[in-house]
Amino acid sequence: MAKGNLVVGQSGGPTAVINASLVGVIREARRHPDIRTVLGMRFGIQGLLAEDLADLYAEPEDVIEAVRVSPSSALGSCRLKLADEQLPHVLDVLRRFDVRYLAYVGGDDSQNTTHRIVRYCLEHGYELNGIGIPKTVDNDLYGTDHTPGYGSAARYVAISVRQGGILARDMRKVDPVLVFQAVGRDAGWLAAAAALAREAEDDPPHLIYVPERPIARERFLADVERCHSRHGFVAIAIGEGVVWSDGKPVSGTQVLDRFGNPEYGSTGGASAAMVLKSVACDHLGVRGEFQVVESLAMCAADRVSATDRDEAYRAGVEAVRLAAAGRTGLMVAFERDDGPRYGCRCVPVPLTRVNEGKQRMPDRFLDPAESFVTPEVLGYVRPLVGELPSYGRLRAVPVRPPPVSVADSHAW
Repeated sequence: MAKGNLVVGQSGGPTAVINASLVGVIREARRHPDIRTVLGMRFGIQGLLAEDLADLYAEPEDVIEAVRVSPSSALGSCRLKLADEQLPHVLDVLRRFDVRYLAYVGGDDSQNTTHRIVRYCLEHGYELNGIGIPKTVDNDLYGTDHTPGYGSAARYVAISVRQGGILARDMRKVDPVLVFQAVGRDAGWLAAAAALAREAEDDPPHLIYVPERPIARERFLADVERCHSRHGFVAIAIGEGVVWSDGKPVSGTQVLDRFGNPEYGSTGGASAAMVLKSVACDHLGVRGEFQVVESLAMCAADRVSATDRDEAYRAGVEAVRLAAAGRTGLMVAFERDDGPRYGCRCVPVPLTRVNEGKQRMPDRFLDPAESFVTPEVLGYVRPLVGELPSYGRLRAVPVRPPPVSVADSHAW
């Protein structure tokens, strides 16, 4: 393998731990003499195309350490679909900056970009070792047990639903309907994490709907009636991509982004949470609220999962190790250990496998009879999220008035 520079970039929506992967790349690269320096793409692949690169070895160690625990994308991100006609310019930039190693942190579109660059360089006789580093709060990346970023976003959802659920419980006489919407276009992993919020049977959420299972309107109304009758209020968690039984988005959106994905909550329609809240409230004849969380779950540094941050760092380290060993066209994936105690290892998977589809929630994680999730999903999510805060609850011991004596009754 020829000596040269390593270029690294971050793409797509950020996570609260994506910078840990970046720092893992920088620190591990210093241990390999064949890597002269690490160049950072400013704003993802757009930075490479614009030759907007930063020497990351020039950053002081205290800055690097601060970045490791900072949210969002320190290098800047983008959502650019690389065109075939741009590949020759990519190769030209790689040659002129003597880049022999590529690490790209992102979701499935970013992994596809890495794959295409690696393949183009191979076809044109340019030696480049390219490794993809996974990232997405949606946890829908194919080929890995879970993705860095999901654990922290799931923790954000679980804490938000627990805190918002307390509010909903105590405000049930005012707003007895609450719908919480989590990110999740194709998969309900984040909405499912809301189940961690429940400590008692009547705690929110009472219902969970995910994109993997279409919602039948009559069944939804029956679920709402059942929970409202049982608890005096109904709290619902949903993924943004939920659809009706006819396949139409609950949000009603018809707007697509440049990748052909629906833009939920855009000008093309209301949020799914708003729609379901209105349907439930109209049916029950009550008021209600809805909560839509977008980028906050992606950048909440105060709710980071320690496991998630550690694994994000490990993914960056492993990417450099693979590239330095002459491996290419791979993504760093996580494989969970068997047994009751949580553990996982980094394993390489071909980038071609990542683009085989979306990792959706399996049937064993969903309980259609209760419109909820099964205990098995809690075992999957809990070690990625960590311990959640617990809050006090009054016993509300009733007080009875003392009996009225005969003398008192005569006094009246």
